[in-house]
Formats: sequence, C-alpha cells, structure tokens
Amino acid sequence: MPPKPKTDIERQQLRTLIIDAARDLFVTRGIDAVSMREIAKKINYSATTLYNHFADKEAILQAVCDEDFLKLASGMRNVMQLPDLIARIKALSHGYAMFALQNPNHYRLMFMTPRTPCNIELTSIQQGNTEQDAYAQLKLVVKDAFDAGLFKPEMTNYELIAQTLWASTHGVCSLEIALGKETWIHWMDVEARISMMQSAVMTGLLKLPENLHASIN
Repeated sequence: MPPKPKTDIERQQLRTLIIDAARDLFVTRGIDAVSMREIAKKINYSATTLYNHFADKEAILQAVCDEDFLKLASGMRNVMQLPDLIARIKALSHGYAMFALQNPNHYRLMFMTPRTPCNIELTSIQQGNTEQDAYAQLKLVVKDAFDAGLFKPEMTNYELIAQTLWASTHGVCSLEIALGKETWIHWMDVEARISMMQSAVMTGLLKLPENLHASIN
C-alpha cells in the first residue's frame, strides 16, 4: 500500500487519483455496481483511506461530476470572448466536441449514462453561472443571436434552438465514442462530420444574409 499522504499537495493528488479511478469504474461497470472497496482496490489503497476524503460513494460520484462539468465550462471561457456571435456558436460546438472526443470516459459518465448522476442540490456547480455551466454559456450566446435577429422568423424559442444545437453535436460525439472503432462502418473523418453537421444545422436555423455566409462556411 502506498504511504499515507502528508502534505496538501499529496492529499490533492490522492483525491484526484480516487476521482479518476472511480470515473473509470463507473463507466466500465455501471455506477450501482461499484463499491468503495473496489475503488480503493483499483488505486491500491484501503477503503478507510477513501473515507478520509469522501463520506461515501455518492460523494465521490458528485466530485467526479463537479470536476468534469467544471472542466467542460472552463475550456469554453476564451470562446465566450469571440465578438462574432455565429463564430462563437460554432466554436462552442467544436470545443464541446473536442472535450467529448479527448475525454471519452468523462463524456460517457456526464451525458451517456442511463440516469443523470449528479445531484443538483449537492453540486458545487452554480447552475446558470456562465463561468461554471456550459449549457448556460450556450444559452447566453444563442439568446444574444436570437435578440440580434439572426435566426429565421419561425425560430421563436431560443432555448429550443440551444437544445437543438446541443443535441446535434452530442449525436456526432456519442456515435464516435460508442461506435467509432467499429470496422463495419466506413466512418468519415470525425472533424469532417462535425463540420458538416454544423453547416447543415446552422443553415437550417439562420436567416443567412450575405454577411453571414463567411461565418458558416
């Protein structure tokens, strides 16, 4: 068994080790099937050590969720500074996709589990805070574009627009994560799929005056 952590840095490193091990087990075995003892075994510590950091498995699950959702939102902060609204929407979609493809286990647990694993009442993430909530970021930029009159007149609900954009990006990501290594499908390059999806969805949503064509294509 590794030595007991003594410094704040060592304790933080162990906490990260626990979270990473738990995430892997939650994804591969299912949340309900994983015990504190199994998480401890995976990192070669005792279950008692885990209880020094987390009250129970639900607390670990919450920590995993909080860390992953915050990581997603934090990665979008620079995107939110882009002055062009259409470019910002596209960059948010692309950044979301890159997070999913570069962190497939994170993404599986966040958005591909049979139930929502996070307890909103216990989370440290502030819902609606654009510094911490990626959906709030998407809603904000879509509302700005909606208020600017960039969408077709029949698009009357900005939240429906935001959720449609989210769903379209999620579709590409979840297929790639779940089936991307299947050889019976002649997959096109994933970047090409993301780009075509963006172009098709944005063309369907936007009014498309001449000055917006360059932003989409």
